[in-house]
Amino acid sequence: MADSESIAASSQMDNQDDPLNEYSSEEIDGMVKELLTGNEVIENETLMFVKYLKRVDPNVTGAPFAVPVPSQSSHDTRVMRKRSRSKGSGVDKHLKLTAEQKCDIAQREIEELREDIAKLKEDSEKKMDSFKAIIEEADLRFSELKKSSYEFERDIVKGSVNTRINRVIAEKVTRYFEDKQRARDTLIEKLRLKNSTLKVQKKKLHLQLKQKEEMGEVLHEVDFQQLKIENSQYLEKIDERNQDLLRLKLMSGNTQQVLNSYKKKLQTLTLESDRLHSEITSRNDLLGKIDTETETVEAERAKAEEVNRKLRQQLDDFRVPEVVEYVQEKADLYEMNKTVKSWERKVEIAEMALRANRKTWQQLKAASHQQQQQLWNMEPIKMS
Repeated sequence: MADSESIAASSQMDNQDDPLNEYSSEEIDGMVKELLTGNEVIENETLMFVKYLKRVDPNVTGAPFAVPVPSQSSHDTRVMRKRSRSKGSGVDKHLKLTAEQKCDIAQREIEELREDIAKLKEDSEKKMDSFKAIIEEADLRFSELKKSSYEFERDIVKGSVNTRINRVIAEKVTRYFEDKQRARDTLIEKLRLKNSTLKVQKKKLHLQLKQKEEMGEVLHEVDFQQLKIENSQYLEKIDERNQDLLRLKLMSGNTQQVLNSYKKKLQTLTLESDRLHSEITSRNDLLGKIDTETETVEAERAKAEEVNRKLRQQLDDFRVPEVVEYVQEKADLYEMNKTVKSWERKVEIAEMALRANRKTWQQLKAASHQQQQQLWNMEPIKMS
């Protein structure tokens, strides 16, 4: 009971001493908004001051004015509020910066930000230039690959095919890659010589710069501005030369395409000419054969005409025999055929007799030979 009375008495005293009781809710809301805005400004200033301290003294790791706030009950907070008011004003007088110090810190931070922005801009430009160079190199490489692919298809895939076996000739493929390798070696040698020349020029420039530094001829800002102007002029000239080079490359590409089309037409016409030449040769051979056959046929025709003339002469000289004479001739022909048949029969009979006589002769000859052999065999017996 006593505790509740003491709490009520203390709350009544706080309500009487609280200055916020004099303001309305709208005014309190406005004051809270102003305090929040002021807190944001103070927080930004604190962050800027912390960055400044970190840059001046890198050993600083955090906010030097961060004060831990212990957890207290609402009653203790109200009791300690009055005590902290009198102490807070004295502490703020020693910790707050003056307006000149704040402006100096802000100016330095702005300069640092500008330097950082300039560095970032320079790094970004370098990266952009590097990326542009990479893109240009990639485009150039792509165009070279496209050109190489077109030349390979034109010279090897289509131009080196043997029409008889319908296959690519290996010697042309080998010669093509050898030419490409030789051209690549030549380009590498040129780039190596150019690189060595640039290294020599760089060494000379370093020596000249070192001599100027030793002689006291230090370059000033005006010289750097002049060099920047000359550099920009040279860059403009380089851009113009690059544009001219690009235009010439385009013209060279168009010329190469026209040349390739004419080469393709020339190859087609050459093949057509070879075909026509072979066809003309075969036609000439056929014409020679036809001429020879024509001469032979003319000779045969002349012979046939001579035979035909003789036959016609015989036909003109032919005389039809009389009927009696014709009958007599037929009768004579019949008798002659009959006589021939009789003689053929007699010849057959004579041949049969000849064969029989030959057979008898062979038998007699064999018997005579056998008798002579027996006589020869008997003579040695008589002598013994």
